[in-house]
Amino acid sequence: MLGGLVLLVVGAACAWATMTVLRPADDPLASTEHTYVEVTRGKVGASISLNTIAEWSQVPAGSNHASGIVTSIGIEPGAEVSHGSVLYSVDLRPVAVAQGEVPMFRQIGAGVTGADVRQLQEMLAALGYYDSAFDGRAEAGTIAAIKRWQKSSGLSESGVVEQGDLIFVSRLPARLALNSESIHRGASLSGGEEAVLGLPAAPRFWVPVSEGQAAMITAGTVIEVTSPDGQTWRGVAGEQERDADGGAISIAVTGPDGTVLCGDACGQVPVSGQTTLLSNVVTVEQVEGLLVPSSALVTMADAGTAVIGEDGKRIPVEVRTSAKGMSVVSGVDEGIRVRVPAKDESGE
Repeated sequence: MLGGLVLLVVGAACAWATMTVLRPADDPLASTEHTYVEVTRGKVGASISLNTIAEWSQVPAGSNHASGIVTSIGIEPGAEVSHGSVLYSVDLRPVAVAQGEVPMFRQIGAGVTGADVRQLQEMLAALGYYDSAFDGRAEAGTIAAIKRWQKSSGLSESGVVEQGDLIFVSRLPARLALNSESIHRGASLSGGEEAVLGLPAAPRFWVPVSEGQAAMITAGTVIEVTSPDGQTWRGVAGEQERDADGGAISIAVTGPDGTVLCGDACGQVPVSGQTTLLSNVVTVEQVEGLLVPSSALVTMADAGTAVIGEDGKRIPVEVRTSAKGMSVVSGVDEGIRVRVPAKDESGE
């Protein structure tokens, strides 16, 4: 009896093993738990919030040659100025700006000749006071123009431009700032102080990023920067740079097609120091269309992509974009229901 019982157990085990080995594999689609969701219309995109840093570069552009006390300031930092703009005043006498490569190194009055006289003539012409040749000679026409300019400025009509009355800078119009260390209300000047700082057309903009963020932000990635007054400056990512020790990474930001990011509103950015601006980096451009969960997508034998309908049939689709677990697809009808796993890998 004991021998028969052993034979019976061995036989049952063999039968079970044979059935397990020879039984066809389960159909993954039939055995996987799933549910259905409706294809709906919507938008998909992705972005990350980072900071953009803005900073003006400043270079010396002109020196003061007036002596006395600064009684007023005529321009805001970063203001765009042109011929004749008053920068500040010393003992109530205005100090104006004009274009020229030769500094204001002497008085200009009757009989004076030289490149500085020609620069003065160009300024007087730009202001509408002079209409003769730019010959660099302070003759009757030039002296009359000087007097008209002095009258409009509230000065005595001496016909002589004092050395401290003008500061020549290399280019106008230009964005300028006063050197606040030497030029401020109440400052005592003796002449020779660095007075004017030149600014480029726009500040430099860049985004500090980590290694992982740098990999996500390729050249041309859209970066939406919130300006100081709440506007949105739409720019793009440019070149990536590492600092000297190979640590920090920064990504340059420009306007589209290399234009200036801040356009004609660059004056909003403070001239001194660095300004931090909130930014939205668009890692996946927003696309509108028919939405399905990305988990509903399956790969077909030809490497194409499909979704599975309620009837179990595969419907080929084209994936236009994917982000945050959703995909925008074409090739499927709105309102139909497609299969998705009932549980993700985390069991939720």
